[in-house]
Amino acid sequence: MTGQLSVGQAVGTSPWIVPDDLWERIEPLLPKKERRFRYPGRLPVPDRQVLCGILYVLHTDIQFEHLPQ
Repeated sequence: MTGQLSVGQAVGTSPWIVPDDLWERIEPLLPKKERRFRYPGRLPVPDRQVLCGILYVLHTDIQFEHLPQ
């Protein structure tokens, strides 16, 4: 079965880039966490960016330490 695309993969895009239509389906499933008022810590990385990073690591088989910023 050559030429078929996997779920959410568009022609000419990287497989770790999450398309808008797929993100609209995934985002409501993720928990929302409020930041603490006191000692809020560092700003969290956006969920979509984290998912793209995880998919990149799985696709390229690199270690998380070598993930580009």
